[in-house]
Amino acid sequence: MPARSLPAPSAMPDPSSAIRAGFLNVKDAAAYLGISPHTLYVWRHRRQGPPSFRMGPRGRVMYRRTALDAWIHEQERADSRSNPALNPLSAVPQQRRNSGA
Repeated sequence: MPARSLPAPSAMPDPSSAIRAGFLNVKDAAAYLGISPHTLYVWRHRRQGPPSFRMGPRGRVMYRRTALDAWIHEQERADSRSNPALNPLSAVPQQRRNSGA
């Protein structure tokens, strides 16, 4: 009896392999960031969020994984909850000056 061949792989790529790729489309970038693709589209329209670019003849919006990681790092540094230097509770209290009025 001849050996049976394995079923053909699914047409859908494995999401974990897409995340490991150097370039991510909007859907995969949104999954990587844990947000909706719609949010990425809104941020792109408002010129906010992580840097993106168009790739290929159809001009698909793409994100570099390294750019996403750098953008996440910038967000962490800019947040006073994760950056003690920006936390207002870490600042030395200022003394009021008597204006002598």
